[in-house]
Amino acid sequence: MILLWLPFLVLVFDRITKMAVISRMVEGESIPVINGIFHLTYVLNPGAAFGMLPHSRTFFLGIGLAAVVAIWWLRAEILSEGWMIRTGTALFLGGTLGNLWDRAQTGLVIDFFDFRVWPVFNVADIAICAGAGLILWGMMNNGYWENDRRR
Repeated sequence: MILLWLPFLVLVFDRITKMAVISRMVEGESIPVINGIFHLTYVLNPGAAFGMLPHSRTFFLGIGLAAVVAIWWLRAEILSEGWMIRTGTALFLGGTLGNLWDRAQTGLVIDFFDFRVWPVFNVADIAICAGAGLILWGMMNNGYWENDRRR
């Protein structure tokens, strides 16, 4: 069940925050929240994390859709795992859907969290990173990479 409600919540929160940015800011505008440390900066990202592979819309749509299909295909196995892997997968799925929405609409991902020492990012990016981290942590705790231990 977590593979349904948590991705939906992430997607809704991602869309609400992006729509708030679009409706109140112009592209390139930066509003200091904590001056010099944290700003809300509206940027349209044509690439992946850190702006890698800009203007590769078809590629990123394909990767995103492949991830969604793989999660759907493996849902029974994912749901039989511990809470970290289930929750991580749900967060990852929600974030993927959030950024897929942007890419499908315009080919550009709406980013706005700006800590000045890191590329600008969004709620979907947070969910993807947190989800991947939980999946890896869950796999390490379950001994996935140890030859002599079974799950």
